Amino acid sequence: MTMALAYWCVLVAAMLPYVWTTVAKASGERYDNRDPRGWLARQTNPRVHRANSAQLNAFEAFAPFAAGVLMAQFAGVPETHVAGLAVAFVVFRLLHGVVYTLGMKHSLRSLCWFSALACVVALMVLAALRVVGGAHGAV
Repeated sequence: MTMALAYWCVLVAAMLPYVWTTVAKASGERYDNRDPRGWLARQTNPRVHRANSAQLNAFEAFAPFAAGVLMAQFAGVPETHVAGLAVAFVVFRLLHGVVYTLGMKHSLRSLCWFSALACVVALMVLAALRVVGGAHGAV
C-alpha cells in the first residue's frame, strides 16, 4: 500500500508542470495557442514568467525523482522510506512552485528546491546502498 502512495506521488509530480503552465496562461493577456512562445515573450506580468519558470523547473525535477522512486523500489528499499521521501518531494515541489509563482522570498524558493533535491538524492543513495549491501549478503 505504501508503494502505491509513492507511485501516486510520481503521478502528481508529473502533473505539476502543467499546473504552473495553467497559472502562467491564466495570469497573462488572452492566451494565443497559435504562438505560445511568442505570447510568452510579449507578456509584461512578472507572474507569467515566474510561473513559466516554475513549469520548466518542475519538468527538470521530474525525471530524477521518478528514477529515484523506481531505483529504490527495485533495490528493495523499505516501502515506508520510499513513500515518505516521495511525499516530502511532492510537498517541497508544490511549495517551490507556489513560492516561485507568487514571487516570494528567493531564499525560501531555493530551500524548497534543495529540500526536494535532497529527497531524490536520498532515494538514489538508499537504493545504491541496498544494492551494495545485498551484493555482500547484507540486508
